[in-house]
Formats: sequence, structure tokens, C-alpha cells
Amino acid sequence: MARLGRSTWDLQQNPVYVSGVGTVAGQVEAQGPLGQDFDIRLDNDRIDDDTWEHSEQRMFSQAVQTAMEKAHVTSEDVDVLVGGDLNAQLTGFYFGTRAFLRPALGVYSACASICESLALGALIVHTGHAQRVIVGTSSHTSTAERQFRYPTEYGAQKPPTAQRTVTGAGAAVLSRASSTIQLTHATIGSVVDYGIKSPWEMGAAMAPAACDTLLQHLRDTGRTFADYDLVVTGDLGHIGLRLLRKLLLERGINPEPERLNDCGALIYDAKQPEVFSGGSGGACCTIVTFGHLFKRLLDGTYKRILVSATGALLSTVSAQQSDTIPGISHAIAFERKDV
Repeated sequence: MARLGRSTWDLQQNPVYVSGVGTVAGQVEAQGPLGQDFDIRLDNDRIDDDTWEHSEQRMFSQAVQTAMEKAHVTSEDVDVLVGGDLNAQLTGFYFGTRAFLRPALGVYSACASICESLALGALIVHTGHAQRVIVGTSSHTSTAERQFRYPTEYGAQKPPTAQRTVTGAGAAVLSRASSTIQLTHATIGSVVDYGIKSPWEMGAAMAPAACDTLLQHLRDTGRTFADYDLVVTGDLGHIGLRLLRKLLLERGINPEPERLNDCGALIYDAKQPEVFSGGSGGACCTIVTFGHLFKRLLDGTYKRILVSATGALLSTVSAQQSDTIPGISHAIAFERKDV
């Protein structure tokens, strides 16, 4: 591995490829503009389980199983599972993968966990410590509401700056086996805190971290926004995306509107009820990237994209203590390769 600048890993010398992906989308997500891009579309977010948490665990298992089937591998072919979720002690990931009986590494960067998982999983494959690694994350609107805000049954009113936690799960198989989508670079983000305290304004809390990571990636690689067909953040939502554009403009960078977008702004139709400023959650960036964006790489619409997942690093305790909400963002570059 070659390190570029301060924070970027160049993984091209020993290439790492995406061999297969699996996505599960909740009912509201399946009804959105990207619904047809997901493998499994639920018509019941409970999936007949006894708790929302068990439903999330089932979604994660389904995503992993789908990814393995599409990569034509079994659990015995997988060396390590890397992933996370928003539940305390990562129960969505650990409980969701226990049936596979494979080594597991749980990670946490809040809603940026998918890019942390991709970076770590790619590094493990790149260095030869594993032949195949599965990475993935999940989230569920009802488990997140219960843990971080108010139970859904309470009916708390939300401001327009709020975001809807995406119900879904996604997984990808990484390997050295040549395929169309190659993971070429990973930029590890720093914790950035602009003093935002409201859990209803996570887009504002995360936008500075996204700006910091994107600029660091461009400095490290010597690239510009024009070198990518699309640069997409994880879950800033509509308001957070506007704030990111403002932060970039203050630094002299003004990417074309079609070249910079956000998974949370893409996943819902603004006319859908109670989606507010857009999507958030550990599955937001995951299922939009693995479901929607990867299809655009495969069909040749995009040749190179940069995905910078974003996370608001609050906890139930920090929120109750009125602490600020630091943000973090990790970026992964993907390229289409003709094989």
C-alpha cells in the first residue's frame, strides 16, 4: 500500500474489486425514486419479527446472503466480516452475522461506518491477509428513533431540519478476483466539531467533516472534482448538502451541481410524507451506493465516483448531557474497469 499525503491509501498496486453486493430496502425506501435498484424491497418493516431490532438483524443477514449469492461464494469462502450499525454494542451487525460463523470485526463511525468498513476490508484484502472480505451496515428507523430520540408511538413532532433514518441493509464482497468495480483509494477522515448540539440538525453537524475529508482527498491525490463523474456524501440531506456547497465555495471550490450530490438527498422523493430534509442512518449511504451508484458504474454511466460517508458522533449520553455533536467522514474512490 502507498500512502498519499496525510490521510489517503492508494490501493491500486494490489487491486481490490467488488465481487458482489446485496441490498435490502424498507417499505418507504422501496417506494422512493431508487426503489427498483434494490435487491430486496420490503412491504413490511417488521418482517413479522417480534422486535424492530430483530428485523434489522434479519435485514443484515439477508443482505450478506444476497451478496454472497451474487458473488458465487459461500460463507466458507469468506475470511472476515467487517461492519457496523447504530445500535448499542453493534447488535445489528454481530447478531445479524452470527449464523455465518466467520471471523467478525465490528466498526463504528455512526452513519459513516460503511466507508470505514470498506477501507478496513479493502486494506485486509490488499495486504494479502484475506482472500475475501464482506463489508456492510444496517439501520432501521424504529430502532434509531427508540435509541436516539423518541419511540415512534410517542408521536413527537420534528422540525424541517430533521432527517428520516433509512430502514435497510447492504453488504459487499471484496476480493482480488478481477471484476468491473475496483476500489482504488480510501481517505480516512478526522473528527470535526463546529459546535452543533441539536440532534435535529445532523446535516449541519456533519457537513464540515464532509468538507474536510473531500478537500483532504483532493490534496492527497492531486485530483479535482472534475476528475470524478460524481462525488456523493453519505447522509447530509438537502439542508446539509447546501451547507457543504457553501463551505466549499468559501474555500474557492464550486463543483457543478450534477457532480456533487448526497445519498440522503437521493433516496426519497421530497413529496413522500415525513422524510423531512432527506435520509440518514447507517444504511443510507450503503444501499444507495451498492444499489443505485454501482449499477451506474456497471452500465457505464459513471467511470469514477467518490463516496464520502458521513457520521454524526452523538450518543444517548452525550445528547442528554447537551454535548456538541462531532462529525466524521471517510471517502472511498471506485472506478469502472473493463474486464
